[in-house]
Amino acid sequence: MNAQDYPENDPLHHVAKIHGMLEDLINHCREDIGKITEPKAQVLFETSAETLGGLKTAYEHYATGAEPAMRR
Repeated sequence: MNAQDYPENDPLHHVAKIHGMLEDLINHCREDIGKITEPKAQVLFETSAETLGGLKTAYEHYATGAEPAMRR
């Protein structure tokens, strides 16, 4: 998904941008797990990454129409 592939008034333009931002945030959370030593904080960051991953999947389903409820 690439936002530049769609005009700004197309929802897929914004879906692609947010999808990329979520991916960046997921990667950041996972990278930070290796930088911290407090177990509760590590769990918080991993839980955040997993939760954001579910949201990223919802954006993918919208973009691809993979789920019947998300077909446009």
